[in-house]
Amino acid sequence: MVKICCIGAGYVGGPTMAVIAFKCPAIEVAVVDIAFARIAAWNSDQLPIYEPGLEDIVKQCRGKNLFFSTEVEKHVSEADIIFVSVNTPTKTRGLGAGKAADLTYWESAARMIADVSKNDKIVVEKSTVPVKTAEAIEKILMHNSKGVKYQILSNPEFLAEGTAIEDLFNPDRVLIGGRDTPDGQKAIQALKEVYAQWVPKDRIICTNLWSAELSKLAANAFLAQRISSVNAMSALCEATGADVTQVSHAVGKDTRIGPKFLNASVGFGGSCFQKDILNLVYICECNGLQEVASYWKQVIRVNDYQKNRFVNRVVSSMFNTVSGKKIAILGFAFKKDTGDTRETPAIDVCKGLLGDNAHLSIYDPQVTEDQIRKDLSMNKFDWDNPIHLQPMSPTVIKHLNVVWDVYEATKGAHGLCLLTEWDEFKTLNFKRIYDNMEKPAFVFDGRNTVNVQKLRDIGFIVYSIGKPLDGWLKDMPAVA
Repeated sequence: MVKICCIGAGYVGGPTMAVIAFKCPAIEVAVVDIAFARIAAWNSDQLPIYEPGLEDIVKQCRGKNLFFSTEVEKHVSEADIIFVSVNTPTKTRGLGAGKAADLTYWESAARMIADVSKNDKIVVEKSTVPVKTAEAIEKILMHNSKGVKYQILSNPEFLAEGTAIEDLFNPDRVLIGGRDTPDGQKAIQALKEVYAQWVPKDRIICTNLWSAELSKLAANAFLAQRISSVNAMSALCEATGADVTQVSHAVGKDTRIGPKFLNASVGFGGSCFQKDILNLVYICECNGLQEVASYWKQVIRVNDYQKNRFVNRVVSSMFNTVSGKKIAILGFAFKKDTGDTRETPAIDVCKGLLGDNAHLSIYDPQVTEDQIRKDLSMNKFDWDNPIHLQPMSPTVIKHLNVVWDVYEATKGAHGLCLLTEWDEFKTLNFKRIYDNMEKPAFVFDGRNTVNVQKLRDIGFIVYSIGKPLDGWLKDMPAVA
């Protein structure tokens, strides 16, 4: 029986290995992590992450050919193929701080693999890593080999949170990069045979190592660029009276462009887009490509601008101050159908409003109060470091309340901000909400979720990203 071990039981490692175990019953899959609490959660009825469909798959395979364990060295030693899915956080100090990826955990994993391995291994990069990481890992393993042979492969993930299981079941492509040597090609074939048990072979793309590593960064940069592009257009739409939804629909009908990732919003979030672009910027700078680096930096700048613009619109619309006013925040996760809050735009929006002394009442169906308070307490990039390096307890934030009922969140509020496009927000009883809010009652829709005209008919003053401005707002400055 082929044995696979995955180091790292997070958003990538857990779901990916669960699907491999489900689709390949003849393969034994072990997911290992040094975090006892995380492994305990994977072995419980309350999984550590939320993804539609994940729980059913885990329960069907767990204990049969899918195992979650803290016995890292044991499973690594026994495995034929080792996936490494550890954190590659953005460096917060030293060379490349604020842009470069910190490969401390990758290097540590490589040294541990070399220490415990007694037979030849295929080591697979599953984390998002800078180009040429494989070369560094090869050197560590080669100089500590003790006669064991290693082949390094790059197999980047292209999962979208909220649809991760669907993406794994029916991927656009599976990318495998390896060395163009007999042993390298043999390793590529071994991994290809795993995926070929459910993925059509024409969707399994094989490249060299560097192309595979760069393709992941490039894909995320292109997607983030599309979001920043339509968000830049949303600002122009508001200034001219155009409707960004109509503009993006018309643009998306061009088959050369297509409709995906053209929804204007308060900004992009998630664990990859910003981090990967910053990594790309750093690589460009290291290779003397300043103009290219500046180009990709602008994608991040427009995203930050969009979040700041949203906060400024809230403050300026409400008589240029939200001090002492209750603002309901509906949605804290960075997108619907996930509890993930990493780099969610809600963090910057909430911090901006708290900075003006607003009283926030936050509701999200999948995010806990502890997580919200932690996110609002942490410095930038802290979220991507292991738990023991994050703040031990969230700073006490005044004027913040987290509730588990939308109507409680909005009761007595002066305004509400929709920051995640949860489906349940489309069917809220807005008449009930309006009746229990202070007047004038404001809705700031950061996801273009609501029917603007219906809310205006109820009596709300509505601001929706990139839509023609409410008469109330036309004379209000876009920047506070």
